[in-house]
Amino acid sequence: MSPEKQLQRDHLYMKMARTWSENSYCRRRQVGALIVSDNMIISDGYNGTPSGFENNCEDDNNVSLPYVLHAEANAITKVARSNNSSNGATLYVTASPCMECAKLIIQSGIRRVVYGEQYRLMDGVELLQRAGIQVDFIPTDKA
Repeated sequence: MSPEKQLQRDHLYMKMARTWSENSYCRRRQVGALIVSDNMIISDGYNGTPSGFENNCEDDNNVSLPYVLHAEANAITKVARSNNSSNGATLYVTASPCMECAKLIIQSGIRRVVYGEQYRLMDGVELLQRAGIQVDFIPTDKA
């Protein structure tokens, strides 16, 4: 695929990830993620509580509850329960991955991560790059 066509697809998938983030009940930050393999969306996720929990992500002080799952973790665990494989796939996520999600991304076999907003801590991105995973930043306002 030509670089121009790839960039067009990257923008499209980032828009879709942003739209998917709107499913989140989190008040402080809504994050969406898509896993794409062979130009097909094989999984999706958004930040929120585990299945069966109330859809409250923050406590009374607006601090995230410790059991809230990140969008990347939700997408990766969802694909793990399916017949699809994330090996060699691309993850599109609206915010840069944290360290914990970066470890899951590495272990899942994802080979490329595209994100749209830089979080204050970039250690997750640094770990992904150290693992040889291609990481691309497409600012949300340009996607």
